Amino acid sequence: MPNPILPLWEYIPDGEPRVFGDRVYLYGSHDRVGHHEFCDYKLKVWSAPLSDLNSWQCHGTSFQTRDTRNHPADTPHTDRELYAPDCVEKDGKYYLYTYIVGSKGCISVSDKPEGPFKFLSTYQYAPEDAGDDGIYNDIGVLVDDDGRVYCFYGFEGSFMNELDGKDMVSVLPGSLKRHVIDDDPNLPIEQRFFEASSPRKINGLYYVIYSPRKGSRLAYATSENPTGPYTYRGYIIDNGVDFPAGNNHGSLCKIGDQWYVFYHRMTNNSIMSRRACVEKVEILPDGTIPPVEMTSLGFEESLNPYKITPAEIACVLKGDCFVTEKDAFTRVVTNIRHGAVLGYKYFDFGEDYGSSFMTLALQVKGMGAFCDVHVHIDSEDGPEIGCVRIGGGDQVYKVNCKNVTGRHALFLTVDVPIQGWTRGYFADKALFELENFTFFK
Repeated sequence: MPNPILPLWEYIPDGEPRVFGDRVYLYGSHDRVGHHEFCDYKLKVWSAPLSDLNSWQCHGTSFQTRDTRNHPADTPHTDRELYAPDCVEKDGKYYLYTYIVGSKGCISVSDKPEGPFKFLSTYQYAPEDAGDDGIYNDIGVLVDDDGRVYCFYGFEGSFMNELDGKDMVSVLPGSLKRHVIDDDPNLPIEQRFFEASSPRKINGLYYVIYSPRKGSRLAYATSENPTGPYTYRGYIIDNGVDFPAGNNHGSLCKIGDQWYVFYHRMTNNSIMSRRACVEKVEILPDGTIPPVEMTSLGFEESLNPYKITPAEIACVLKGDCFVTEKDAFTRVVTNIRHGAVLGYKYFDFGEDYGSSFMTLALQVKGMGAFCDVHVHIDSEDGPEIGCVRIGGGDQVYKVNCKNVTGRHALFLTVDVPIQGWTRGYFADKALFELENFTFFK
């Protein structure tokens, strides 16, 4: 599956990937299109077989805080929204840890990794043994090889505790650690801790993946001991300026022989409408993770330019354009103006050296204006292989492009060619919406 990796109508941010048995499971929050609050009062679980990462299956609602028509609330103490869950296995049981704003977070349990999960307890602790005022913001849990259990959490300050492995809910007295991630105000903002703790143990080294105060990144710190001290090592991915930003939250997962970072991207021009994405990463022998770029690939090795490509899998969006959902079946890149850039990485155009050109077709919803879409490869100012004139109506617009071979990023840059006093009017206007595109020969 290309990015986003789940069906395009699904919004699962704050992803925690876990491999249980022969499947990979994705636990995360659940966003709602057009909603004015982060997250939902229910959680969903998705999974895919390790042998086929194109076949994601929804297991439905796994836990909820409010009554619905066919399922009573799972929480006796709150009906608030559920945030950023994590799930671990211990002694044949699966424990789901959940953060709840304005209420006590909780732990639920199931015999199956997909749930449904049943309320077990709120976090049990003495006040002196819990950081973050006992809120356990964005908790992540690590079950170590020796069976000991550690939880990492915090907002604008990182904490950890050891949990009692017998009940999985009780904080062990005296286990509180503060400043797990160094948050000295003199440190660069890119490494200072914000939220979204996710612990992992990889090749004997302990990692905490987190969202720094420059919130579009996923950073990481490592230690030789589960309780630290942890040393900042860098960042794994940065949504940056080439995509509508906002926070980030995710983690690492090994599927087969390949490591991946799971993260999320914003849609609908809102920080409260996020979708799950994934990129391949490499973990070097010294524990370093070289930063990776955002792509459209997901689990794919490359995109096929001769298939219909949904515009919404763009990994570069500049000039205030953004992905938005029109209805359950229609999502487009909208607010495309003069100077906009849409980027897709990476297409494999094959090895056809006999053709001199290929045709690009853009399915467009017009907005009464016209403009030129320049087609570049490799970068937004890379070689131009074609230019298509977009008119004012709903139409499929075509252009013959110079034939290319091999693997390339594709960039569409938008320009209003008109000159004179009317240029300013069109330059400040939304010009069209892009639905899909394809190449053919």
